[in-house]
Amino acid sequence: MLIGIPPILGPELLATLRAMGHGDEIALVDGNYPAQEHARRLVRADGHGIVALLDAILTVMPLDEDVPAPILRAALNNDPAQRAAFHDQIDALGAARGVQVQPLAGADLYPRIRAAHTIVATSEGALFGNVILRKGVVRAATP
Repeated sequence: MLIGIPPILGPELLATLRAMGHGDEIALVDGNYPAQEHARRLVRADGHGIVALLDAILTVMPLDEDVPAPILRAALNNDPAQRAAFHDQIDALGAARGVQVQPLAGADLYPRIRAAHTIVATSEGALFGNVILRKGVVRAATP
């Protein structure tokens, strides 16, 4: 355990978040996603859902301020006009941090997941429950 670090963030995930650079993307995928097959790097987060994991990650990882939407998410039935309660929760987490969340059609989302720096396999049961985060920079403190 560490002070100020959410305990849901295990050592492998923390190391991955630290190793990522500005502009790298990390994908949190639901339990139905073929993570093992598609990942360049795979981190297991079995037993955890995406909303709790996303909330914890956003406490330690800055999001990219140079793009309009640093959080991308799946859309119900791969149609950006459709949403479920799960998607509303993701959107609310983004809004609470003042960032845009963009729903993507499957044809746009799935290639980005495959190209992500890391895929985090969760036990999320929501269908179309995949989220991509684009890492930002940690700015130096101004005196």
